[in-house]
Amino acid sequence: MSRALFSRNADLAKLREEGYFVQIVGGFLVMREVPYVDAHRKVRKGTLISSLALAGDQTRPPDTHVIHFDGDYPCFADGKPIAAIAHQTAHFQLGNGLTAEHAFSSKPEGGYRDYHHKMSTYASIISGPAAVIDTTLSPRPHRVIDDEEDAESVFNYVETASDRVGIGALTARLAGHRIAIIGLGGSGSYILDMLAKTPVAEIRIFDPDEFLQHNAFRAPGAPSLDDLRDAPLKVDYFAAIYSRMHRGITAVPNAITAETIDLLEGIDFAFLSLDAGEAKAALVEWLHARGVGFVDIGMGLELGEQGLSGILRVTTSTLESRTKAGPHNRIPLAGGGAGDIYASNIQVADLNALNAVLAVIKWKKLCGFYCDLEREHHSTYTLDGNMLLNEDQS
Repeated sequence: MSRALFSRNADLAKLREEGYFVQIVGGFLVMREVPYVDAHRKVRKGTLISSLALAGDQTRPPDTHVIHFDGDYPCFADGKPIAAIAHQTAHFQLGNGLTAEHAFSSKPEGGYRDYHHKMSTYASIISGPAAVIDTTLSPRPHRVIDDEEDAESVFNYVETASDRVGIGALTARLAGHRIAIIGLGGSGSYILDMLAKTPVAEIRIFDPDEFLQHNAFRAPGAPSLDDLRDAPLKVDYFAAIYSRMHRGITAVPNAITAETIDLLEGIDFAFLSLDAGEAKAALVEWLHARGVGFVDIGMGLELGEQGLSGILRVTTSTLESRTKAGPHNRIPLAGGGAGDIYASNIQVADLNALNAVLAVIKWKKLCGFYCDLEREHHSTYTLDGNMLLNEDQS
């Protein structure tokens, strides 16, 4: 994708044609080896880092005139700081291995036209004093660049939002995981929808069933009539959709049984969104034996005179929780009661989505993306009364 962006956008291509050492790292446009003068009048080299606004594979005009700089504060040739560009000094953890010590602000009248305008302007401001000391110095080293990062991204296009709002370092904590989703019913499909927007290395989806009419009304998106006529397997249907965004979708058209459980080898976390029964009991035992963490979700609903009522459950099992009388003992391994109408494929897409959201939030807490002070491992949401409870504390 990085190579394609430089070939398809004149502003990015012009930067390289003129010899600037520019790369795309995550959602940032990075210019390296920019000479500058420090407070001791020594010439050094730093890195300019700009957020990148994209529409697919096309650059938009820069959405901010602010830029980050990795290096000491740049000065004039006499060692006095270039005060006109001062904006903020801090230790910025930008994610994707990028850090910065300063943020600069220099806005021309009318703003920056494109990224060539923005990057070359800042490069000129910062490197100008260095050229006064040594006329051979230039921010254009004419380095040959190999875009190795193309092969590393799990996305088919650049994810820019995290870096723009400064949570790239947190998002990086989600990278590299190999996740299994076992069961692509109402809630499992919503889990896939959310995981596909994270930089996990692999999302392995398991389900042997076809995608039929009732699935269409409890899953994300809107299948066409032709989609339903074709009756594709669920894993194939969803893999085709989410592979447009994420390269790591692996479709496995199997139920998890004693004969197929080895298909889970290599995962480091699992989401369980399948019915209770012998297969689920064997699955939980297998995950426990291998120290693989997982979130198990479920709901029970009842129909009364005043409408549906019921409870959603999110139960998390980790190595830490298994060392005590933990919440993993609350995972139902036998079939539901006769009064539970959820098993009849009732259409409650909102509850399916909520159950999935709570499960993914918990996984992100385990990864350190969200703050997790209570470290709950078993929570419930009661529809009547709108009560979300940490059952570990209640």
